[in-house]
Amino acid sequence: MTPASPPDPALSSTLPSTAMEFLTVWTASRGNVRDFVENIAAPPLGEQPQREAGEAAAAAAVEEVFGLDLDSYTAGVDTVHGARAAAGAPRLTAPDPDIPVDDGAAAFFDVDNTLIQGSSLVQLGMGMARKKFFTPTDVATMTWKQAKYRLTGSENAADVEGGRRQALEFIRGRSVAELVELGRDIVDSRMITKVYSGTRELAQMHLDAGQQVWLVTATPVHLAQILAERLGFTGALGTVPEQVDGVFTGRLVGDILHGPGKAHAVAALSALEGFDLSRCTAYSDSANDLPLLSMVGTAVAINPDRRLRGEAMNRGWIIRDYRSVRRAVKTYGVPALAAAGVTLASMRVTRAGERLRRRP
Repeated sequence: MTPASPPDPALSSTLPSTAMEFLTVWTASRGNVRDFVENIAAPPLGEQPQREAGEAAAAAAVEEVFGLDLDSYTAGVDTVHGARAAAGAPRLTAPDPDIPVDDGAAAFFDVDNTLIQGSSLVQLGMGMARKKFFTPTDVATMTWKQAKYRLTGSENAADVEGGRRQALEFIRGRSVAELVELGRDIVDSRMITKVYSGTRELAQMHLDAGQQVWLVTATPVHLAQILAERLGFTGALGTVPEQVDGVFTGRLVGDILHGPGKAHAVAALSALEGFDLSRCTAYSDSANDLPLLSMVGTAVAINPDRRLRGEAMNRGWIIRDYRSVRRAVKTYGVPALAAAGVTLASMRVTRAGERLRRRP
């Protein structure tokens, strides 16, 4: 029996030595590292076995590091690369040079009802309505969803998915520059004023500790990135609409960043940025984000819906509530608040009438 040849030192120096190192290279190349595995690491196997070996190596690494299947992780990779393409750079802002960098640690923030009050997608829809992207009926539907969201504090998966489909359809054929301009107007005039100061302080705490801060949201990535840049955050991952030659096609790149999609994208981002998820923190209001909250070392429920509050209490997670209206409902009840609202409105009408009667 012929003894096995010793490994080539040059090859050994280029092969990733851990599953995470393998995924870092695989993710950066959008999967093209499989060619390396197939054509260099295992050339004697033959074309089809080599391809299967490459797939198996990638799948095993994804399972070992993140507990995900390869298809889910690949969708996350596509999302991250799509977000980077939309931003034109891996990150939106540079770290403060006076603050030591805490490599490996990051914070991930949901947007709707976590960072801002209400729905960013609805804000985008209302802005699009003002630009005549769609009909008054569409506006009425979005207004109802916003009202329901404000009253219940809970997002509906069907509403999010339906909103995503609508948004992709409405921007089909529109220029990217047009949406970016609209997004800047929406963020500056309607979203910045809705940011919860408590959540913003938490994000700043991470930045002051030298950690990266990322928004991770179902809202279109261009809008999320404008908001992140305005707040001085590192970057933003969002739902990525496909674009060709500066025009939206109406198709999706990667996952919609809702529920498991957020975990897939954060896994891919972690491989690229070298995050140790056990040292990372995630913030959300919704039980839909349990896949993301469960994959980090510290999970924080911000303005949680009922199910997330229960999960957070059972798991010993931190809970923060910055919703003055929701706290008032819990304290006084809806009937009492409704009666107070009617009384206040009546007082305003009465005072207005008195002012009119006093006029000469």
